[in-house]
Amino acid sequence: MSVPSSWPAALLLLAAAMMMSVSVCVDAKQQKQLRFGTSGEFKILQVADMHYANGKSTKCLNVFPYQMKDCSDLNTTAFTERMIQAEKPDLIVFTGDNIYGYDSTDAAKSLDACFAPAVQSNIPWVAVLGNHDQEGTLSREGVMKHIVGMKNTLSLLNPPDVGVIDGFGNYNLEIAGVQGSGFQNKSILNLYFLDSGDYSKVPSIPGYGWIKSSQQNWYHQTARKLKGAYMAKPEPQKGAAPGLVYFHIPLPEYKNFDKSNFTGVKQEGISSPSINSGFFTTLVETGDAKAVFTGHDHLNDFCGELTGIYLCYAGGFGYHAYGKAGWSRRARVVVTSLEKTSKGTWGPVKSIKTWKRLDDKDLTAIDAQVLWAKTSADYQD
Repeated sequence: MSVPSSWPAALLLLAAAMMMSVSVCVDAKQQKQLRFGTSGEFKILQVADMHYANGKSTKCLNVFPYQMKDCSDLNTTAFTERMIQAEKPDLIVFTGDNIYGYDSTDAAKSLDACFAPAVQSNIPWVAVLGNHDQEGTLSREGVMKHIVGMKNTLSLLNPPDVGVIDGFGNYNLEIAGVQGSGFQNKSILNLYFLDSGDYSKVPSIPGYGWIKSSQQNWYHQTARKLKGAYMAKPEPQKGAAPGLVYFHIPLPEYKNFDKSNFTGVKQEGISSPSINSGFFTTLVETGDAKAVFTGHDHLNDFCGELTGIYLCYAGGFGYHAYGKAGWSRRARVVVTSLEKTSKGTWGPVKSIKTWKRLDDKDLTAIDAQVLWAKTSADYQD
């Protein structure tokens, strides 16, 4: 924005103030620092597949007949509120199909309604897109732009320093160490969010979309930069800080699991892309990712390890999403804990744990498991 030099002094001051205000707002969003608290923990609540539409008038799917009369999108809202109150997370992550665009009469209003509990909680939150968010009155880009403009979100349309990248909603967050510790200015936990697409745009390739090479390159370059900073002074570390990766559509590698090698349940097929774009290989080669978290397949909620990386579902959350009568809607929680240094202060990450909660009377917690724990090889000499 340029200002004509012929403007009166009062108008020049007003224009300068307006530009400064805009700059401060943008910078505040981009520079908001998430960090571990004095408890030495950072907790993330994952909400997958809300499929929100029009609120009270949108009825539930796959519940018992006696539940149908009073069951609607508002049950999804209530579950979100209960989870926030029970877990008090440091960050809420919505992993796509946040709204069911096809049934929504006004996508913007549906987005406002589905994210309202997060907004009202004043807890930082982020979102990525699924394959149904854009099927209403907003384009895929339009949906993500609306999300980015909402209160308390740290979501970004795309990385500000990348010229061209596929999709909308690719970005990362750096979680700093405890204030006053030697790690207060280091990112000791890195979170990555990617747009896994909706449907294939290549006529000869059927099925769902996939994470493209431009996105994989961005992830790899970002992770390498963060690793360099983590290994530099002060408190130089041996390798990369642990990373967690969130997107909607599961990778083809999720098909490697059966009842013998995961925690949770698998009640439907793996609806991954029909081609393998190689993102899992990129994750393994890059070396920082400890776990991947997706949604999309509502009746799967398992978490299993493959080549040192856990591949996890959250399980279906929303009541307008398909489900299974008698099988509770659910959400996934991830807690990252720090170790104490020899000086008695909080240090880097020691372990990453997860569990799920059911939308029953007691918000029952199930399937607790350790996703990663620091070993002797990770400690400094």
